[in-house]
Order: sequence, then structure tokens, then C-alpha cells
Amino acid sequence: DDIQRVILAFSQAAKRAITAGYQFIEIHAAHGYLIHSFLSPLSNFRVDQYGGSFENRMRFLLEIVDGIRMLIPDSIPLCVRLSGTDWDGNGWTVENSVDLSISLKAHGVDMIDCSSGGIISTIRIPVGPGYQVPIAERIRKESNIPTAAVGLITDPIQANNIILDERADLVLLGRRLLSEPYWPQTAAKVLGYEGVVPNQYLRGH
Repeated sequence: DDIQRVILAFSQAAKRAITAGYQFIEIHAAHGYLIHSFLSPLSNFRVDQYGGSFENRMRFLLEIVDGIRMLIPDSIPLCVRLSGTDWDGNGWTVENSVDLSISLKAHGVDMIDCSSGGIISTIRIPVGPGYQVPIAERIRKESNIPTAAVGLITDPIQANNIILDERADLVLLGRRLLSEPYWPQTAAKVLGYEGVVPNQYLRGH
């Protein structure tokens, strides 16, 4: 009963977001949070229809996706953020993410935001510039679904090359924008698009 209430809560939250004017919905199913804890065999020890087999462990997320898709227009992009791997041989793998992404696409998901890790704090992750891009590339190619690349992408040329090399369809920035809010303007200059500045960046200047 609690699971069904949570699924409904996700759906209603997405509907409220659309009513408030948002034009893009992302479900956070990564980093050890609730949905990821259902997906990963390192954390899911259930013995009912939401645990055990791969099909059972992904059921919770698929039901959330179905609930949201019923309440938002088809024109609204729906993205799912996954931990593409737990970085543990006994945990969630990139192969699992590829198979899950195929199912997510069939259920109406438009893009996979490819992160990783977070289910166990002691796992050593090989962090480095663009270290999660190979996950986005593999899911994109093997699941035939658009992907977003994240993770220590800080340089405009680096970000641009990810797109040009067709390793991902979108680059998402987090900490880089916190440290340099005007990074898009810097990127525009580096990449030769100085005349293209969003109106929001011109206010107050």
C-alpha cells in the first residue's frame, strides 16, 4: 500500500510541476535514493513482486513512469536519471542500465540522464574529467535512446566534443554552474557564438 501511495505521489508531483509551467520532467532514480534502492541488488532484499529478479526490481520505476505519463502531455519530455553502474561487480551494472533503458523507452521515457554510484559510500569510483560519459555513450548506442552526459564536464570544448562525437545528445552541468554561473557565456565565446546570449544574461548589464 505504501508503494502505491509513493507512485501516486510521484505522478501528482509531476502534474503540479506542469501546472506550474515546467516544460521538462526528470525522475531521480540514481545515487542511492529510493528508486535506486529498488533497482540495485546491493540494497533490494525484498521477496515480493518488487524484489529478487531484474524484472521485479525495475517494476517500481516503470510503474512510476506509467503513472506520470498518464498525467502529463505527450509533448512534455520525460527523463530518468540513472546510476548507470554501482561500480561493484555484485551490484547494478551498465548492462542492467542498457536493458532498463530499453524498457523505459517503451514506457514513454524520452531521455536517460547518465550518472553513477551512490548506493554504498565505501565503493571507490574512478573519478576524472568526463568519467561517466562512456556510460551515456553505451546506453545511447545499445538502447537507442537519447542520453545526457554528466560528471566533471567543465570545459566548453570538452562538452562540445561529447555532442559532436555522438557520445551523448545533451550535456548537463551542475557544480560547474555553481562555481561559474556565467559559464554559458564563456562557452559561447570559446566556441564562436558570442552573439548568442539568452535574455536572462543581459538583464542588469
